[in-house]
Amino acid sequence: MKMKTSERMKAFGASVFSELAAYKNAKISEGCEMIDLSIGSPDLPPPSFVRETLAFYASQPDTYGYSLKGTSEFHEAVAHYYKVEHGVSLNPREEVTCLMGSQDGLVHLPMAFANPGDLILVPDPGYTAYATGIAMAQAEPYFMPLRKENAFLPDLRAIPEDVAKRAVMMIINFPGNPVPALATDSFFAEVIEFAKRYDIIVVSDFAYSELYYDGHKPISFLSVPGAKEVGIEMNSLSKSYNMAGCRIGYACGNAQIIKVLNQFKSNLDYGVFLPIQKAAAAALTKGAAFCEESRKIYQSRRDLLIDGLASIGWKIERPKASMFVWAEIPKGWTSMDFAYALMDRAHVVVTPGQAFGPTGEGFVRIALVQDEAKLRQAISNIKESGIL
Repeated sequence: MKMKTSERMKAFGASVFSELAAYKNAKISEGCEMIDLSIGSPDLPPPSFVRETLAFYASQPDTYGYSLKGTSEFHEAVAHYYKVEHGVSLNPREEVTCLMGSQDGLVHLPMAFANPGDLILVPDPGYTAYATGIAMAQAEPYFMPLRKENAFLPDLRAIPEDVAKRAVMMIINFPGNPVPALATDSFFAEVIEFAKRYDIIVVSDFAYSELYYDGHKPISFLSVPGAKEVGIEMNSLSKSYNMAGCRIGYACGNAQIIKVLNQFKSNLDYGVFLPIQKAAAAALTKGAAFCEESRKIYQSRRDLLIDGLASIGWKIERPKASMFVWAEIPKGWTSMDFAYALMDRAHVVVTPGQAFGPTGEGFVRIALVQDEAKLRQAISNIKESGIL
């Protein structure tokens, strides 16, 4: 049978992550012991009370029907979490909605608000799901470069007037993936003023809000005056509570945006499994001590990796947040060539920066998702490879 794909599929070629995984597997089949620091999937389990809650409710015979939407308990847990952690008051009925992970919202929201040809302002480098959502909406991205000399914050003043007038949405991500930068109150205030001036919806991707170090607690966009007038924040339990496979997150903020997102999602899915919502509510209301312990583990890994690589000649800026290290590579390499050389010569897998946008060239992303023994081995392998 002759099969024809849609024009839309042209935007969804094989990703660099698939290519790296295939190459890694080929190296493994050759007998190489690979250390994978490429994908941001937590290697640690969720809190025991979360697992116990999930197991209990999964054993109940009446929890297997459609949930259709977020439960009142889950919505109230999100509102409680925001009040305690960020001083933000949320109406759990109108300003919170349940997502199948934050990627669910990030990919689908552009289809609810953007028409073909509309512009969406995105960080460059930025999380690859942003490009997916924009392509699904048949909108166009306008890249906001994140550069070292500007503390990896976008320069809104550099956005041309005609671009700002065509833009319908801006996505921001602090602490970021792949760039683990932190925003400031003054930057968020500037974003809000810009959004009001041009009628732009702001989407704050806050998935790494609990992974921060040395006391540098990230600022919630919603905590800045005026934020709820222009935007929403999306978060996930994947990284903060190691619940990546559970696929649960939330969007909160502007009630009108939440209402439209709910309307759109009511045509797409039948909600998150009820026992997972129960477990997520427990995490949000009782998980503060767990998050503190998690931060200690990630900070120890961060310090081991940064200090170890510095000792062999690769000096990298120490991130203040997120589970990633954004590492500038030695001169003379492209990020893709350097990533493949690390796989070939050091048996270490990282992600080339160019996979996240043109401004990512010259960097690689390293995920802190292996234990300290593996990180020490990675440092040793890189040293022995002679690549630096």
